[in-house]
Amino acid sequence: MAPLTALLLAAALALPGPTPDPVGVWPLQPQPEVVRGFDPPDSPYGAGHRGVDLLGTVGQSVGAALPGTITFAGALAGRGVVVVDHGVTRTTYEPVAATVTVGSAVAAGSPIGTLELAGSHCFPRACLHWGWIEGETYLDPLRLVGAGPVRLLPLRRDALVLSLDAPVLRPWGVPVDRPP
Repeated sequence: MAPLTALLLAAALALPGPTPDPVGVWPLQPQPEVVRGFDPPDSPYGAGHRGVDLLGTVGQSVGAALPGTITFAGALAGRGVVVVDHGVTRTTYEPVAATVTVGSAVAAGSPIGTLELAGSHCFPRACLHWGWIEGETYLDPLRLVGAGPVRLLPLRRDALVLSLDAPVLRPWGVPVDRPP
């Protein structure tokens, strides 16, 4: 292998790949219908939908999508809101009548409250508005349950860099014969 090719290959392998999303659970059971999807704003104060709306029923139990600590449980702008901190990220749930208190530790799937009608994003139906935030950046919460956008990654990290003198490998590692 040529020195430059080896150097490029080593550099490509050393690059950190995308951080995998944590694996969470649906906050409503059974798996709800997604009434409105994630549509992030173009700017911090721009229009958009900073979460997803999940169809539910009034009084339905709402669970934490990931384990964490309750950092807010109360009324905000006329609707019940619960916020669960997960370290680097946090999830939000509204409109919810909280059954937890600030500082409580919760496991994934643990009840945090019940779904309310007042403040529903899809009134007159009851919908849970579920958000996921990292710092000030809104993320698609459906990624937590494997229902977000699909990302295709290379089959083999060592097949990222090719040169004319490097062997070409099929995805299962068998060399391809090159013409002279």
